[in-house]
Amino acid sequence: QVQLVESGGGLVQPGGSLNLSCAASGSRFSIYAMGWYRQVPGKQRELVATITRGGTTDYARSVRGRFTISRDNGKNTIALQMNSLKPEDTAVYYCYADHYGPVDWGQGTRVTVSS
Repeated sequence: QVQLVESGGGLVQPGGSLNLSCAASGSRFSIYAMGWYRQVPGKQRELVATITRGGTTDYARSVRGRFTISRDNGKNTIALQMNSLKPEDTAVYYCYADHYGPVDWGQGTRVTVSS
């Protein structure tokens, strides 16, 4: 019953930045954590970053130091600030919300890093 609305994807040059946002609405369950997965065709989906309601964060090794996840608990929204983007960051990024077990997913937003 939760709808996740994503924004911020697009085309950017290597070394550039993008900010992804995801807003959860219509929830009747508390959200324990929200975060982002990404997937490239033919490759396994990768957990990029996650943040709990209490503010604990975790990052994939490939993005640590370049990406920052943040959240606004009042609005059940998260943002992913992506800096120093590399071509290998190109993927479809999916927002998720973990309701202490059940998980909802966004529709995905495409990020392309290319010169």
